[in-house]
Amino acid sequence: MNKNETGAVILRIILGLTFFIHGFVKFQGGISNTVGFFDSIGIPGFVAYLVAAIELIGGIALILGIGTRIVSVLFAVIMLGAIFTVKLPLGFLGNGQMAGYEFELALLAMAIFLAFANRSLFSLDNKIFNKEGK
Repeated sequence: MNKNETGAVILRIILGLTFFIHGFVKFQGGISNTVGFFDSIGIPGFVAYLVAAIELIGGIALILGIGTRIVSVLFAVIMLGAIFTVKLPLGFLGNGQMAGYEFELALLAMAIFLAFANRSLFSLDNKIFNKEGK
């Protein structure tokens, strides 16, 4: 395993863990809070369930290396939605009361990288399809 592959594995696990925790917190804290927030910004409340489920299940899948490209594209879509519906008006660093879009932009970049990256040697995708590094 070379340095690039090692970096991609670390990136995949950290991104998966980050999204898993965000999805878990949405359900643990009462998804109704997230539904209410989505409604307040003009997004149908049911989308909160979809986003939280993608974060939770997709996070686990990414950690294990299952469907990395598909999950990464879904995460990228979620981050684009967060940036353009909530964070963009706050600026890159925020307004002093709310954070800006710098975190979402970093997660977006990680997701895009993983969407284009080769399968990792340490992923279930690689074990299932038995193609090293492809």
